[in-house]
Order: sequence, then structure tokens, then C-alpha cells
Amino acid sequence: MGWMAATDTASRGPLSLVSRSTIATLLVLVGFLGVTGFALDRAYANAALAGLRARLQSYAYTYLAGIDVSSRSDRVIPPDSSQPNADFSRPGSGLYAVVVGQGGFRWETQSALGRDLPFDQLLAPGVTQFQGPVVTPAGPLFVLGQGVDWVLQGHKSYHLTVYIAQSDAPYRSALAAYRRTLFGWLGGLGLALLILQQILLRWSLAPLRRVAHDIVRIERGSAERLLGPYPREVSVLTHGLNRFIESEREHLKRYRNTLDDLAHSLKTPLAVARSRLESGDDAARVRQDLLEQVTHMDQIVAYQLARAKASGHSTFAPPIPIQAHAEAVVRSLERVYTARNILCEFDIDDSARFYGEEGDLLELLGNLLENAFKWANRRVLLCVTRVAPGDSRAWRAGLDIRVEDDGPGIPADKLEAVLQRGVRGDERVQGHGIGLAIVEDIVRSYHGVLHVDRSAELGGASFHISFAAM
Repeated sequence: MGWMAATDTASRGPLSLVSRSTIATLLVLVGFLGVTGFALDRAYANAALAGLRARLQSYAYTYLAGIDVSSRSDRVIPPDSSQPNADFSRPGSGLYAVVVGQGGFRWETQSALGRDLPFDQLLAPGVTQFQGPVVTPAGPLFVLGQGVDWVLQGHKSYHLTVYIAQSDAPYRSALAAYRRTLFGWLGGLGLALLILQQILLRWSLAPLRRVAHDIVRIERGSAERLLGPYPREVSVLTHGLNRFIESEREHLKRYRNTLDDLAHSLKTPLAVARSRLESGDDAARVRQDLLEQVTHMDQIVAYQLARAKASGHSTFAPPIPIQAHAEAVVRSLERVYTARNILCEFDIDDSARFYGEEGDLLELLGNLLENAFKWANRRVLLCVTRVAPGDSRAWRAGLDIRVEDDGPGIPADKLEAVLQRGVRGDERVQGHGIGLAIVEDIVRSYHGVLHVDRSAELGGASFHISFAAM
């Protein structure tokens, strides 16, 4: 059962962006509106109680103003028949007034008749007491009591307490009506916000849907790249995808071209070999011609294999430090050219990085440095410099690689020919004549520039590779 549940969860996959945003918004709205509703409900309830207390207090003052106490007989003269609220005159109205005094005095409004309200306690003078709901025979009541010390002639006083009570039904009814209105509005507001959020999400995610649609068009072959236009935040992604698509197409094109070139290049020596085998000439001469063609084919295969190894421009390649790889290449060349005692000098920027495949970097350094070691008299110079991006939007720096030697240099009339396939600067020097052509292929695949000139410092050849910032 656990395996089935895990399989079912995996098959559903992660939630969509819209689902995630909707769930997050719903949780936030429920929490926020819940806290807001609770705070507003408590504020209204407290305000309603404060208003009820102030109203009952005003009734108490009104009755106190209508009461009089005789100084001779200490007899209390109750208020006249006029009432501050008509409900005091209506039996069972839920609004009651009771006045109690010394010697068992008790007076009630007509609304309190027969209710047996338990208001007999005399409060201390100046004490105001508000409580409720209090359970009474007349039902739950909010009660306000006001203690009074009535000063009489002869330094005498008379203690009175006025009780004003009101049923909690109006309060509960008003609170229930407020809550219905409050939660109705909050619920409607939450629903409106959710609908608005869905509209905003649909509008905000429209560029991503357009990217997905354009990718489908690329997969179907009806488009070659993501055309846009896209918002600034999405354009960073689309530019990266376009670079990735172009890089993959360049790789595929280079592989196809390599196979085509290999097939085309082998066709002629194979045809020559076949014709020589069918010629019937002297075996020694045929053998010599076949060896020449086999050597030629070996050169072709070596070049095409080396060319195919160049992986080319990679959009998401990690940065590779130059120093360690350069030292490894030079150590190998120094063992090969020990007898010539070549001195290789480094001027490498520590912050310089090559953004590509390690094999391409080794191929570049290896071919350029081997060519310099081959032609140098005593000195070879390798300079590597980081090129700071001139645009704040650039996401990686450029790179300059310069290899110079103190050899004879390359004549001006051979500068273009030396980069062609199979062409050697000097036919007397051993090699296939493909190293510099491979360098040019790699540089081109990384959108770089290769410039060949004479070294101003050493006097020999100078090979300068420049990769622009991106």
C-alpha cells in the first residue's frame, strides 16, 4: 500500500505555479481575514458594551435627578411618572429600574413588576458597578448599579442605590447581525481577491505560456528560436535558451560537416588506391603509391578526429582556471623538446577563466604552444588576460590568450595559408599541418577571433585569441 501511495504521488508530479500560488494565497487570506474578523468582532462587542453601559448610566442619572429625600422623615420621594424610556413603563419590556435604600426601601418601574429582580444590595457611595449578563428570573441581564449618599440637613445622610438593568437579547441580536454582515463582507472580499488573483496570475504568467508555446513550435520545426518579445525578467531565460539552442545546432552542424568532410576527403585517396590496385603495374610501385595514399588518409582521419573533439561553445559551461592547465601542457612540451632548452614564460591573470570544455582549452593551449615550441629559438611567451565586460547586463567576462615566440615568424604571404587544413609553415618540419586549423575551428565555435601577426616583443610569430564578454 505504501509503494502504491508513493507511485501515485510521483505520477501526479509537482503542483503547477497557478496551484501553488492559489493555495498560498488562500492560506494567507484565510489567516488574514480570520484575524481581521476576530479583531473587528471584539472591537464591535467592546464598543457595544461600552455604549450599553453609557446608556444605562444616563438612565441612572435621570432617576437620581427625579428622586428626593425628606430631611424630617427620611422618606424617599420616588421619581414622577415621566420615564427616560417608554420601555420602563411596559411590563416585560426587558428594560428595568430599581431603587433601594436604607430601612428596606425599594421602588421599581412598571416593567419590573412581578419579575422578582434580585437587586437588594446597597452599594457604597460613589461606587458604580456594571456586570452581565447576570442570570435572573427575568432572564440574562446587563446590570448597572450606582451607589449614592444623599446628604440631609443636620449632617445626616441617606444611602441609595439605583439599579438599571437591560435584557441581553438586544445586545446579542445586534452582535449577531453585525457578525453576519462582517463575515459576509469578509467572505465576499476574500472571494473577490481570489478571483482577482487568478486574473492577475493569468496575465502575469502569459509570457511563460508564450515561451512554452514557442518551444513547442521549435520542437515541431515551425520556428528556429524564441522570438518574443518577452518581459525583462523572462528575457534572461529566453536568451539563455536561444544560446543553448544555437549551441546545440552548431554542435550538430559541426558533427555533420565533419562526417561529410571525412567522407569527401577519403573518397579521392580511396579512388586512387583502387585504381592503382586495378592498374596491373609493378608491385613495388603500387605498394609505394598505396603507402602514400594510406599516409594521406591517416592525416585526414587524424585531422577530422581532432576537429570532432572540439566540443565548441557551451552556454552553461563552468569557468575553468587557466594556470594549472597551461603548466601541464608546458611540462609535457618541455619533455618533448628537452634538447632545445626552450624557456616558456607565463603572464597569466589569476582571475582569467575559460568558459567551455576542458578538452577545448587543452586543445587550444596545446596546439598554440606546440607550434611556438617547434619554431622558437629560445623563448616562448604565454599571456592570458581577463577582459572585463563593458555592459552591466553581461553575465561573464571575456578572455584574451596570446602566444608569442622568438622564432623566424610567419611571412605575410603565408598568414592565411598557414591556417588552412593540411598546410604547414615549412614542409621540412614534421607534422600534419592541422593543429592551427583545429585552433581556428575551436575559436570560431566559441564565437572568438584568431589573429596572427608578428610579435613586437620577441620578433617571432604572435597568435592572439579573443573571446568577447557575454
